[in-house]
Amino acid sequence: MCEGDSSQGDSSIRSQVYSCSHFTNSCCSSDAPETYHLRHCATRQYVQAPSNSNLNFSSNNQSMRGVLEELKSRLLGPDEDGLESTDLMDDSNTSFWRRLPDEIRPQKQVMSSANMRALASSNEFLNGVYMPSNSYTFGHLPDAMNMDPACRVRTLLLQCAHAIDENAMEMADVLIEELRKEVSVFGDPVKRLAAYMCEGLVAKMQATGFALYRRLKCMDAPAADVLSAMQKLYEICPYFKFAYMAANGAIAEAFRNEQNVHIFDFQIFHGTQWIPLIQGLAKRPGGSPRIRISTVEDPTAQGYPIGGMQLVRQRLCKLAESLNVPFELNTIHCKISELEPHMIEHREGEALAVNFTLQLHHLPDESVCLGNPRDRTLRIMKGLNPKVMTIVEQESNTNTTPFFTRFREVLDYYTSMFESIDVALPRDSKDRVNVEEQCLARDIVNVIACEGADRVERHELTGKWRVRVGMAGFQPHPLSSHVNETIRLLLQSYNDSYSLKEEEGALFLGWRNRPLVVASAWC
Repeated sequence: MCEGDSSQGDSSIRSQVYSCSHFTNSCCSSDAPETYHLRHCATRQYVQAPSNSNLNFSSNNQSMRGVLEELKSRLLGPDEDGLESTDLMDDSNTSFWRRLPDEIRPQKQVMSSANMRALASSNEFLNGVYMPSNSYTFGHLPDAMNMDPACRVRTLLLQCAHAIDENAMEMADVLIEELRKEVSVFGDPVKRLAAYMCEGLVAKMQATGFALYRRLKCMDAPAADVLSAMQKLYEICPYFKFAYMAANGAIAEAFRNEQNVHIFDFQIFHGTQWIPLIQGLAKRPGGSPRIRISTVEDPTAQGYPIGGMQLVRQRLCKLAESLNVPFELNTIHCKISELEPHMIEHREGEALAVNFTLQLHHLPDESVCLGNPRDRTLRIMKGLNPKVMTIVEQESNTNTTPFFTRFREVLDYYTSMFESIDVALPRDSKDRVNVEEQCLARDIVNVIACEGADRVERHELTGKWRVRVGMAGFQPHPLSSHVNETIRLLLQSYNDSYSLKEEEGALFLGWRNRPLVVASAWC
């Protein structure tokens, strides 16, 4: 049984502490600068990141100015990191889009003329001969009659996105109509992905992106069903599961010989990450340490189902009690971007680990908000003096890139993800449709259709995260070599197309040659 204790701290902050009732009592430092690799196009450039948050440059003001300009360019400039689209390999349209209210549901547009429809299906258009402007062409493509269906869908998506980018809305309308003839949420990976991307394009055209995104985030599915879909995604996508495992390995090593441990988890999601860690610590020689987990529950966040936290709390408390592990779960109620150090309770003698799992990219940076919550939060975490900070992020480039480049990145990234799901679940699987609708569609719509503060899915590549984390004062911390080797062996039992690469202390996991998720540790 788990019960709640009284709130602590500022009256404006509600912090609930939950513990298993029968347990009432029961590494790094380096002064040397590190060199971080920035991947930008085909070139390699480096900046120096100091070991603390005070940037100690040389007395040469010109040199300092140059470094600052370089950082500004890297963090604020367009993210065109050499992104290139790669050619990748039942017209059922009974998707959840029809369940949306009329004011939000994307509506089909009235076609301007039969001539435009004919043009959209013609070889000339698909081959890139006709374009709204001469600013972008796709080069030579096969004739439409001989084009692979997946390639045709991909081409229509790119042509439509380009038409929108060029404000050629009548042509975009025509292409949307053509796309809707091709896509299906029960089709192959490209057709399934295109179904969601197509609706994102319509929302972009109609400026209803954020309304649609919010609606998708607040679908009427019970909390248990949403958490079940999130759990299923974790199970069928080993790159997520093993990235969590890599983070847990670094945390477990940092907690070695500690009797009281505290994990600040930026957002706990379904809590699955902590099940193997609790089980592992329970088997530690000499007995388990006292485990305390704190997490933020943002009342304004759109992604987390109502009642979800209570289900996660019950699950973890029940597990800890069954293993005879002293356990607490603290919930901090505040906006994630407004988290303050005093909200996180510090207890004497506790070893602290900070964990960011697929959450840092939700914080706005300097391109969106002058306060720059993204970098500010990292500095706050450094001020807590954790033994280790773990980060798991998607290896994607959608933060400050312009619309069309961002669209190509979404197409490339999620094609790989949908292909990997294709080998895990049959195409008519209800679980698969639920995972794609509830866990992936909303993010796809947000990246494509939203701008400014409304676009909350703002991923960055590892190179930029290295700069940000380094500027906050962190140094790279090695992941567990034993855990990484275990992951490598386990991955061999899955499809051969899953990939793993260790680079500069980080673990890159993905599908074929496309990294999808990266795990790293810092101190």
